[in-house]
Amino acid sequence: MKTETVDDAVLETWTVDEVADAFDRDEIVLIDVRTAQEYMFEHIEGTLLMPMSFFRADKLPGQSEKRIVFHCGSGVRSERVARAAIAIGMDRIAHMGGGMAAWKEANKPHISTNMATGAPQRVGDNG
Repeated sequence: MKTETVDDAVLETWTVDEVADAFDRDEIVLIDVRTAQEYMFEHIEGTLLMPMSFFRADKLPGQSEKRIVFHCGSGVRSERVARAAIAIGMDRIAHMGGGMAAWKEANKPHISTNMATGAPQRVGDNG
């Protein structure tokens, strides 16, 4: 995990393995900030969708129990929304470095669209 101090908060950049482990243990809320179309094509099962174009940091769930971790396609948009959340005073914020591309490269489980049938299918190490 890489960290960067931003004002009075710490922005964490988690690896794919760190996110997968914490998500499996139900320690985090994983929020996908890609577009609805990107999410429909492929997504990590169990993630929440909050597209960056409609992102409102003040509408995020509370952080009493779980850390919020954002992800996108490559890590650029997720870092941007993580910084926006920090700007409104949230201090337990992280994002996944490398985004969905890194997740798939690591062969982590996700839902993808079967290009032959158009149906959703599980792929990855648990697929």
